[in-house]
Amino acid sequence: MYIGHPFNITINREATLGENCNIHKGVTIGSEARGSRKGVPTIGSKVWIGANATVVGNINIGSNVLIAPNSFVNCDVPDNSIVIGNPCRIIHNPEATKNYIIL
Repeated sequence: MYIGHPFNITINREATLGENCNIHKGVTIGSEARGSRKGVPTIGSKVWIGANATVVGNINIGSNVLIAPNSFVNCDVPDNSIVIGNPCRIIHNPEATKNYIIL
């Protein structure tokens, strides 16, 4: 795991993170308290989460995923994807984290 500039990062203690996740300042990985997404995220391996991104709810984030800075993610994201914006837009890319993940 790599935590770049480890300030203002919130990670729910019940969230699951895979290997080689990169988390940057201002990231929130949290829970939803009600509805169909009640719970916390499960995050795969080789996931890069940009500054100030928010990932919430009982969702699955695949492996080799890049979550762009300032994105709000409350939906499942398949492997090999880039996620941008609010609402999140998913773009398939087999090299999503190439040159981003610090091993």
